Amino acid sequence: MPKFNPFAKLDNPKAVWAWAMYDLANQSFQLVINTLLFGVYLQKVVARSEDDGRRFWSYLVSGSLIVVVVLSPVIGAMVDAKSCKARLLVLSGLAASILTACLALVGKDQLWLAAALYIPAAILVGLGENVLAAFLPDLASPRNMGFVSALGWTMSYVGAIVLQLAVLLGVAVFDWKTPEQWRPLFVFSGVWFALGVIPSMLFLRDRPRGVGADTREWIIAAAFRRLGQTIREAVRYRQLKTFLLVFFVYSLGTQTAVYFAGSIATDFGFSTQELFLMTLLLSLSAGATSVVLAKYQDRWGSVPTLRGVLAVWFVTIGSIAALYYWHAPKAALWIPAAGIGIGFGGIGTASRALVGCFTPPEKSAEFFGLWGMIYKGAGVAGPFIFAWVWSKVGATAALTIMCSFFVLGALLLYLVKEREGIAAVSVSEPMQAA
Repeated sequence: MPKFNPFAKLDNPKAVWAWAMYDLANQSFQLVINTLLFGVYLQKVVARSEDDGRRFWSYLVSGSLIVVVVLSPVIGAMVDAKSCKARLLVLSGLAASILTACLALVGKDQLWLAAALYIPAAILVGLGENVLAAFLPDLASPRNMGFVSALGWTMSYVGAIVLQLAVLLGVAVFDWKTPEQWRPLFVFSGVWFALGVIPSMLFLRDRPRGVGADTREWIIAAAFRRLGQTIREAVRYRQLKTFLLVFFVYSLGTQTAVYFAGSIATDFGFSTQELFLMTLLLSLSAGATSVVLAKYQDRWGSVPTLRGVLAVWFVTIGSIAALYYWHAPKAALWIPAAGIGIGFGGIGTASRALVGCFTPPEKSAEFFGLWGMIYKGAGVAGPFIFAWVWSKVGATAALTIMCSFFVLGALLLYLVKEREGIAAVSVSEPMQAA
């Protein structure tokens, strides 16, 4: 019986595998540090009170996201100008992995040490995600963009599932039941991240520079020159511009889910173990969705896929709002939790694939830098709006606002013409250095 190998039918299987392994590796920061452990560790161990820890955690998250928002387009232009995506990806990943492991050094009343380690790590991870996504037009064509994007997303959820099982195993075997005992898990996360960067170091390579590229040009000057040229040529990529606007609207909802899924679950009365199991359910349903989309997304098209995924988001968040309104028992939350996983698994791969189809390879880091800037900007605005409405009106109203982000995004998506956007890239000329 032949072995299943989804990379076998690709022209560049090693490069795509290495790229997908980085998606798997950085889950150690996104899941273990951001979603599961470090925020709780700050509240329970480092800060003098849980309120202080919760507030400081929000400052760390927002501050790092704002820096990524500001740096993303310029870094993207710099990377394209000097054709150094692979180098920046590896260096940012290795530096972030070291900082992640060093989070284990943070102890009682050491909030500023936490900030000094977490903020640069989060910035490096955020910028690294943009650079990683920018490889997509180099590794895939419009014909298989959805398949390659879904492979990366599937690998990331495979990493998430293995990491959660490892955390649960560590908690069970070593009896790490209290946050004070979690420091080895931070070291484990850093090592996991570093090991996942190695394939990128070995197999990912940049596209050759275009003819006429001036390697002596000062890198910052080159970056701003490219940004200026992008603005002047923007009319050629109007479908990308339109989609990035739509992407920001519905990302207000998805980013809110990233940072508040745990709070919603605990508000329903979930214990720590139940929260871990719910996160595992999210990862399993998200991974299964990515596998399905790897097979069918290129056939369906990214825009129709996004419409279907946004419908899932609307039904899921609307159901949770209804559960709040009717004061339903916590057991009722498990089905919508699976819906959130389906939403995450679909929205990421379809959005990234569509940006890849609308992006000329010679401007990939620059355009994906804009994509990352918009996504991180939604991560600042969406949770703030949600938290403010929740505090003023209540959870049901906040979840209704969250639903509206997905409805408005689905409606605005009718403005995006997928074939026109792909055609604009196919006729574009490689950018020449001035």
